[in-house]
Formats: sequence, structure tokens, C-alpha cells
Amino acid sequence: MADITVPVLGESVTEATVGTWMKAPGDAVAKDEVLVELETDKVSIEVSAAEDGVLSEIAAKEGDTVEIGALLGRIGSGSGAAPAPSAPAAAATPAAAPSGGGDSVKVVVPAMGESVTEGTLSQWLKKPGEAVEVDDPIAEIETDKVAIEVPSPVAGVLSETLIAEGTTVGIGTEIAMITAGASASAAPAAAAPTTAPAAPASSSAAVAPSVRRISAENDVNPADIPGTGRDGRATKGDALSYVAQGTKSASAAPAAVARDIGPREERVKMTRLRQTIAKRLKEAQNTAAMLTTFNDVDLTEVMAMRSKYKDLFLEKHGVKLGFMSFFTKAVVHALKEIPAVNAEIDGTDLIYKNYYDISMAVGTDKGLVTPVVRDADTMSLAQIEAEIGRLGKLARDGKLALSDLQGGTFTITNGGVYGSMMSTPILNPPQSGVLGMHRIEQRPVAIKGEVKIRPMMYLALSYDHRIVDGKEAVTFLVRVKENLEDPERLLLDL
Repeated sequence: MADITVPVLGESVTEATVGTWMKAPGDAVAKDEVLVELETDKVSIEVSAAEDGVLSEIAAKEGDTVEIGALLGRIGSGSGAAPAPSAPAAAATPAAAPSGGGDSVKVVVPAMGESVTEGTLSQWLKKPGEAVEVDDPIAEIETDKVAIEVPSPVAGVLSETLIAEGTTVGIGTEIAMITAGASASAAPAAAAPTTAPAAPASSSAAVAPSVRRISAENDVNPADIPGTGRDGRATKGDALSYVAQGTKSASAAPAAVARDIGPREERVKMTRLRQTIAKRLKEAQNTAAMLTTFNDVDLTEVMAMRSKYKDLFLEKHGVKLGFMSFFTKAVVHALKEIPAVNAEIDGTDLIYKNYYDISMAVGTDKGLVTPVVRDADTMSLAQIEAEIGRLGKLARDGKLALSDLQGGTFTITNGGVYGSMMSTPILNPPQSGVLGMHRIEQRPVAIKGEVKIRPMMYLALSYDHRIVDGKEAVTFLVRVKENLEDPERLLLDL
């Protein structure tokens, strides 16, 4: 007898509504077969069978509100159990049996953050037959925003991998088996297949309620939706992608054919993070009325202050005094004066934010991410430098949590570290402003009728003209310039 319970639903989500049961009491079920769909205010979650058997009881009826861990139903043993489905592309060959084995423990996909229900198993960090310790990362799952490591729940030996690299997996999906307390076998382990191509949706596979609903709303046939789920079943994401492409039927337009590549070309699949970056940047261009205004800033005073106090600052606070803390303080000061740059559009409403969570663009091997410095207006220069350093290290190590990336009100991006002289930064939706920093150059400038050589930097403010007027944008950038050219203004709140 196995209980069917409500899984973790994501950050801040504590309850759900029971959607459609796809099986009735007495029906045979196979392991990993979808039994019921739960609807939250954010996402739809499918609950699958943990083992073969017969659905003996339904405890929560359609329309009931249930909390995490609540009993949905039970699976009992029985001769009427459905035969196990044919081996999917992602199935792995079991490893050589470990010696001294104990109980087999399932490894499942953990909760991946608010509104995130699936990811791509990008890499196995351990191979079947290898010993693992508690909390050892055994696999990496890449979502639209961050990469998440799946830890081992017990010490033992990774006996089997159930999912191939490149496969899309949802929360709660079983991806591996670990033999608890076992020692590694000397025999080489068979690795999982390296590819898991998407199969066309099977007409016999159960259609998820979310797929049926999306199909009905957009007048498409659910059977035409190419599926990437288990046994070729279409997921909610497949349905949304299908509709977004404007496809009304399988015969409406031929599938795009990848072009042949030459002998000196290489084809590499875009990561989910890179696909999301591309999608969001294009959405920003298509949605916002984006303009960019420019100015330059003389950093003589900031550089003199850094030079004078950098050793004492490091000795007292344990972090180096950089430029980003000055720019963050200057931006926050300007945002308080020009609140439209810190606001966002929600339908036909404007939302003004009386807090200052500054997103910092960080370049990584996998793409650009924007972790957030929370409540920057309440932080000292030392606290800002420490937080930027912490978030930067997490970004480069691929260990940012979704909570580190969500909720920024304004973005700062520093192309100067790569040598950029000038650029037009793109908005980070739903934010209405982004400040672009550039390289510092010694340039001749006229000061009180005399030509001086000063450390100058071009600044660029891209803004959404739907909410920020040109006068406000220019004033904002002038305030940033004034605060940096005379840092004492920040101390005196002028």
C-alpha cells in the first residue's frame, strides 16, 4: 500500500485545488503514470504513481482544497495492475550491483522555486557504481533562471540513473536510485543514454487537464502538440510553446528544418538559461517604449576617496572599497527623487515602489544573471560591497537561488569591466530603468576655462518612456552624475 500525497508546490505556495483525476478507484496504474493534476494560483502540478498497482482509494475529490502533505489517495497491490510502459528514451541501464547493499533510496527532483515546475537535467555529476555521501551533488538541473544541484539523500552507491542528460523533468520526478550504505563495485557502470529526443504525443497517453484547457482556449487539437514528457505525453509547457508559435494544427505549417552545417561549424543546443535570456530581452524590446539617454561623469573625487581610505576600509570591514557601492548609493539617492524610474507598469496601473532592491548584472559562463541587493538604501558602503561580492561568487559558481534573482526594482550593469566605452543597455522587465557603466578613460575636459585630464566615464540610462518622461530620465542621470562627482552629497543627503 502506497499513499499518494500532495508534493511540495513551490516557494510560498501552501495549498492547491484538486483538478481532474485521470484514474478511478479500481483502475490499474503504472509507476510514474500521472494520476491527478493539482492547480495552484501560479502553476499546475501533476502527481504521478510511485509504484505499479491499483488505485484503491481517492481521498481528495476534484475541487477539494488540499495542503502540502495531505492524502490524495492510495495505491494497493493487485493482479490487475497495468503493465509497465515500454522503456522511454531516458531510461538508463542499471549499474553493476554494489556490494554490501542496503535499502534502495529514490532520488527525486526537489522544489525549484516559486512558479518553476520543470527543468532540464543538464549533467550527471556522479556515475552509476560511484560512492556518494549525504548531500553530495549527483546531478545538475537547469531551469529558466538558475542551475540547481540535486544532493544525495543518503550515503551509499549510485546504483541506477533513470533519466538521461538533456531530459526535461518536473518536481518530484524520480531520477536515480541509491543503495544506502553500500560500497562501490569495481565493475564499470553503464551510463545513461546521452540523448532523449522528444517524441510526438501518443494518442493513447492521458492528456493533462492543463493541456486540454490550453488547447480548448486556443482552438488546437491536443493530439497535434509534440510532447516532451514521459512516453511522449504533452506537458503544459509543450502546449504553451505550441500556441506561442501560432500553430493551429499539425498541417498548418511544416516544422522548421535545421540547416546543414559546414565542416568548420559546430551545432550546440542553447541552454535553458540562454533561451530565457533571449526571450526576455526580445520581450523587453517588443513591450517597452525603450529610450536611452547619455551623460559622462568625472570620477576624480571618488577615485581620490578610494585611494585615501582603501587600506583602512579593507582592514576594518574585510572587503575592498570598489566603485559599485558608490554607484549604488548614487542610484538610490536619485531614485528617491525620481520615483518613476523605480516603478513598473501593471496593466493600466503604475506601481510605485518605496523600497530599493538593486539588480546587479553579472556575466557568467552560462549567461548574464542579475542577482539583487536587497534594501540597498539601508546599507552602508561596506555592506553593499560585501553583498555584491557574495552574490557575484554565487553567480560564478552557479549556486544562485531563485530568491536571489527575483524582485529587483532597478538594474546596474557594468560593461566597463570588459572594456566597453559606450552602450545602450536593455531593460530588465518589469523594471523601468537600467544604468549602464563603462570603462574609465583619462580624457581632456574643460574646467573653469582650463583643459584638465580627468578620469571620465560615460553613463547610459535606458528607460521605459511609457512611464518615465524624458525630463525625468535626464534629471535622474544628472543626479547620479552630481552624487559621484561630489560624494559628500551622499553623506549629507543633498
